[in-house]
Amino acid sequence: MADPHLVQESSPNELRDPFTRRELKRASIWLGLACAIALTVVLIQPLLIIFTGIVFAAMLDGGVRLLGKVLPIGRGWRLLIVVVLVLAFLFGTFYLTGVQVTEQVMQLRSTLETQANRFTGFLTSKGLMPGASDVNSIIRQALGSVGRVTSWVGTAIGVITTVFMILVLGLFLAMDPRAYERGLQWLVPTDSRAEFAHTVERMGVTLRKLLAGRLIGMAFEGVLTGIALMIGGVPMALLLGIIAGILAFIPNIGAIVTGVLMVAVGFSAGSETGIWAIGTYLVVQTFDGYVVVPMVAKRTVDLPPALTLGTQILASALFGILGLMLADPMTAMAKTALERSAEREAERDEKESDQAVE
Repeated sequence: MADPHLVQESSPNELRDPFTRRELKRASIWLGLACAIALTVVLIQPLLIIFTGIVFAAMLDGGVRLLGKVLPIGRGWRLLIVVVLVLAFLFGTFYLTGVQVTEQVMQLRSTLETQANRFTGFLTSKGLMPGASDVNSIIRQALGSVGRVTSWVGTAIGVITTVFMILVLGLFLAMDPRAYERGLQWLVPTDSRAEFAHTVERMGVTLRKLLAGRLIGMAFEGVLTGIALMIGGVPMALLLGIIAGILAFIPNIGAIVTGVLMVAVGFSAGSETGIWAIGTYLVVQTFDGYVVVPMVAKRTVDLPPALTLGTQILASALFGILGLMLADPMTAMAKTALERSAEREAERDEKESDQAVE
């Protein structure tokens, strides 16, 4: 005979109780999300280094895929050819222009300080700036407003170590990207792996297209700027061309910085040279904006300028210089993921409407 006072059902503190399991699952999700956010905040700078390695791997992978269209050999050999070509280009450029660029870097620093002193002196004489301004403090404030940068990256050893880690990470990822893609899929529930794999594939294609377009734009802008400045007799034309090409990787903000440097150096050699530098900047930017960029955007990723600039400002304020450089790849990959999510929702709604009609 059963005891009438004996409780038969599970107590609320037992995991067998459906309500307890459901609430525990919800609490675990929120706790996991909070831990993930905390880890992201703490490890944001190493994560940026890893993402930079992924971007570098995408560049190498794009070269390997492009080379595979003309050379039907193994992926490892194609990757070796791409790495050798990149190293040959870098060492060849440094060998041919290393001494000249080093001298021009020191000259550029002195020229910019002189021009900045002249400009601040002009503003002070017109009453637009109270008192004399220390150029070095202005530069420090400007760099500090860009955002916080990792302290160990600020040293020479830190920079070398960071670059080395990025290169090694990118090489390992480019050697066998499928292995790492399978590893990511193992972290996803089984029923969502197909969609995850499709989204990752589209994000990879988008990233490769974006980087290909950036490299083409960098080459055009750097070469055109250097040649035009040499023709006009602007000092440090070679260095300015290299800077223009590198900063072209960061649209909008890179173009502004390039223009300021060109105009400052141009006017240091005289009014006519300064006017030539302004004209060169306008012509190159116009050609790049109305000819090169539209042609490249048709085959790559067309990001809205306002979205790109806003993301760059936020990324630079949060993550520093490295975040500024990675703002476009982050935006492009997020845009691709959101577009795929919207497509999936549309397909689901269409399927449900078809079933309702039937």
